[in-house]
Amino acid sequence: MKFLMPLLSLFFIVSCSMSQTEGESDEAVKAELEQLLDDFLQGASVNDAEMHDRFWANELIYTSSAGERITKDDIMSGFEPDTSVSDMPGMQYGYEDLQIMVFDDAAIVAFQLVGTGASGDSPDVMRYYNTGTFINRNNQWQAVAWHATRIPE
Repeated sequence: MKFLMPLLSLFFIVSCSMSQTEGESDEAVKAELEQLLDDFLQGASVNDAEMHDRFWANELIYTSSAGERITKDDIMSGFEPDTSVSDMPGMQYGYEDLQIMVFDDAAIVAFQLVGTGASGDSPDVMRYYNTGTFINRNNQWQAVAWHATRIPE
């Protein structure tokens, strides 16, 4: 019985330190996913096919704001075979209100996508709620499901 209290104390200390370590790794994963989102939106702003290929998993199910279901193949077929990254100014993408939840080798990334472009003399701004489900395979995060909803003006 006199060994039970030290044993329980040791168990409590180990449990607390494991929880802190898991929390730290969640923060690292969140930072990695935020960087991936930054890289993707920068790539999407210049029609970077390689970045799309890196970001979307082969099994992707994407529900667009127009209510259409598309796959990674559908997205990738929109890129011309011999085109490179565009230097022409177009829609620039960013985000606001980012939320990331990590569940072991899965994560949910939700944010407000802000697309800014110019037509005529005034900038056009489009806003969408986006929610993506990511899976980590072979130490690489990719989106397997995505949903976009246009926010009315």
